[in-house]
Amino acid sequence: MGDRANDPKVQPQVNVKSSATPSFVLRAATDRDDRAVHEVVSTAFGRHEGVGDLWAEVVSRGHARESLVAVEGDEVVGHVGLSHGWLDARRRLVDVWVLSPLSTRPDRQRRGIGGALVAAAIEATREAGVPALFLEGDPVFYGPRGFESASARGFVPPSVRTPDPAFQVVTFAAHEEWMTGALVYRDVWWEHDAAGLRDPRLAEVEKVLGLDRTPVR
Repeated sequence: MGDRANDPKVQPQVNVKSSATPSFVLRAATDRDDRAVHEVVSTAFGRHEGVGDLWAEVVSRGHARESLVAVEGDEVVGHVGLSHGWLDARRRLVDVWVLSPLSTRPDRQRRGIGGALVAAAIEATREAGVPALFLEGDPVFYGPRGFESASARGFVPPSVRTPDPAFQVVTFAAHEEWMTGALVYRDVWWEHDAAGLRDPRLAEVEKVLGLDRTPVR
């Protein structure tokens, strides 16, 4: 498939520096954390959304590139997942990473855990030599934490159902000017219908973002 930043079949070994605050520590997740990670993700997003199952499948299929947890004592209270995707550039496919999901246990939210996990995810991606890290999320939250509009940089979202302001990116030293084009998700995201949003949620988010559009009925 041409020159790749990383072989998608290889799980890179990323040196994640432990980071501490008065209440929690960040570290790389281990197999022993699988159940706790599933619980935190499912609780944060709502069990009916199936995001915990989605991330477990991303891991089992070998698409995960990094999994970081926030720990208080012996308890996992936050998690961020980084997985493999492609950038469909004119010259060739380029390996990139996708930040999703980001989860904080509801009773530990608004304590800086999510922001610390985002910072650690950006640093892990930088150290891995990946050219870009993408996400779909709230620009009010992610913008001050290093992300910028992806479309403004010449990138195309993976779905037309991704609100433009939500499509964001951080680029790194490995990024070159020709590396533009559409972000391509792994099949697992489509199989779980987890790319972009659907109505009525899509219409609600577009309205909040000032992109009020009449949904097709």
